[in-house]
Amino acid sequence: MADENESDLDAVADGPLESDRGQALHQVSRGDPSLHPSVESLLAGFPDEVQSYQLTAGDQWVVWVRPERIHEIMTWLKEDGAQAYDMMSDVTGVDYGGGRPVEVVYQMFSTTHGRALRIRCPIPLETMETDSVYDLWKSADWLEREVFDLFGITFNGHPDLRRILMPDDYAEGHPLRKDFPLRGRFSRAEQTRRALAQNVERFYSAEDLESGEPQEVEVAELSAVPAKTSDDVPGSPLNGVDL
Repeated sequence: MADENESDLDAVADGPLESDRGQALHQVSRGDPSLHPSVESLLAGFPDEVQSYQLTAGDQWVVWVRPERIHEIMTWLKEDGAQAYDMMSDVTGVDYGGGRPVEVVYQMFSTTHGRALRIRCPIPLETMETDSVYDLWKSADWLEREVFDLFGITFNGHPDLRRILMPDDYAEGHPLRKDFPLRGRFSRAEQTRRALAQNVERFYSAEDLESGEPQEVEVAELSAVPAKTSDDVPGSPLNGVDL
């Protein structure tokens, strides 16, 4: 039993396994694009930018596009009347590891036409940047910040690109990258030292601090508040019982 436990701990220490290098990401295009007007229009209007397309999960159409004209394509998908994707429900990232590009994934929906579309944009590791779509869908604000925080992709044109889940001074990198160790890049001792040395004020903006100090409630004030009983509730069968 001890040997099995040690083996499990060794697997944790080794970190996450890379995706199968021999697995093709999207070599084969499946599905008839004429069944989805936007997929068909993308193939016709941006033939050099569309890398592939695929029908997954029965009704989810996915299109892979190159990053060079991503903002132009996304603008067209929103503003062209035949597309009208007015809802950006999610922006996330995928890291396959093995030196392959990190993909930015956009999940969109057209309330006008009642159809969904997923755009996947591979970002080369050499650049790790793409254009923000915040100016098109304000919902992309925090979503792009999350991808920046956890995957390290810079969104050019974003008005407030900073970490959103990890502290601003988090120095261990981007936790959802495949090369990120499960236990972090620092030793446990260093992580503990940094946690004990942190100043709670770093979690507040200058505007928050200017608004006033946090209110403190004295114990005496709490004891002066009368306890609520069932007598306060008309018709309660629990007479005089503290709630």
